Amino acid sequence: MSTYAAKTDVTSDRSRGEIEKTLSRYGATHFAYMTEPGAARIAFQASGRQVRFTIPLPDPAAREFTHHSRGVRTASAREAAYEQATRQRWRALALVVKAKLEAIESGIATFEQEFYAHTVLPSGRTVFEETGEQVAQMIATGMPGRLMLEGGTC
Repeated sequence: MSTYAAKTDVTSDRSRGEIEKTLSRYGATHFAYMTEPGAARIAFQASGRQVRFTIPLPDPAAREFTHHSRGVRTASAREAAYEQATRQRWRALALVVKAKLEAIESGIATFEQEFYAHTVLPSGRTVFEETGEQVAQMIATGMPGRLMLEGGTC
């Protein structure tokens, strides 16, 4: 299976704008983004919640950008390969946000269900950042009760 939007020519700026427009159309009242080495973030407020997504960005010095099957890439080829990978990640985030909002709009899920892990707590950390290790440990050690796949009820 190939990576979604691996060959996209849509710029990162255009994807960010599309994400902001989509969020606004579905009722978000605030929107921000930032970048730093190795990551980009979007944040927004909707349904009384603050939400933040962090997108891991590739390392421009990684071998996948500095080399190809015939040897070392030129500086311009390195930059082009890195930009392509960055554009792909922004396109994927645009898809994720649209899918979540459409699931909410269609009644498949609630806002809380779709954005739970990315909801920002008063501490400034997301629900996932605050509880992810605990949940992983519960799963690894055996959760109390029965899982739905093991015959539990809905």
